[in-house]
Parts: sequence; C-alpha cells; structure tokens
Amino acid sequence: MEKTLLKVTGMTCGNCVKKVETKLNELDGVEKAKVDLENASAKVKYDEAKQSPESLSKAVTEAGYESEPIK
Repeated sequence: MEKTLLKVTGMTCGNCVKKVETKLNELDGVEKAKVDLENASAKVKYDEAKQSPESLSKAVTEAGYESEPIK
C-alpha cells in the first residue's frame, strides 16, 4: 500500500469534505481516504497497482473540486 497527499481547493464545509472522501473511498484500490478541510488536503492510502496520485486527483476534480498531488 502507498500513501499520498493531495491538495484539494474549493471545499467550504463539512459536506464538501464528505463528498470528496466518499468519492475517493469508492475507488477500486483505495483503502482509506481522510480529507482535512482546514489544511485543504486529502491523505489517501491506496494500492499502487490500481490507482496513482494522478488518478486520485482526477477523481477529486470529477467530484467538483480542484486537486493536485503534493507528494
């Protein structure tokens, strides 16, 4: 399992956090995603054979928020 940190911008409330977490946690290969509104970020533990930081970031964008991998 790999871990990555994504920058997520555009979130303004708890519902935004829930929407992004739900989107990430539904992806095949994601073990756990935790979104932090205050730090505008998402920590994701995932299977590198099924996902990449770029694919995770794309899923956040599809949920309606700007995102890019930090590391």
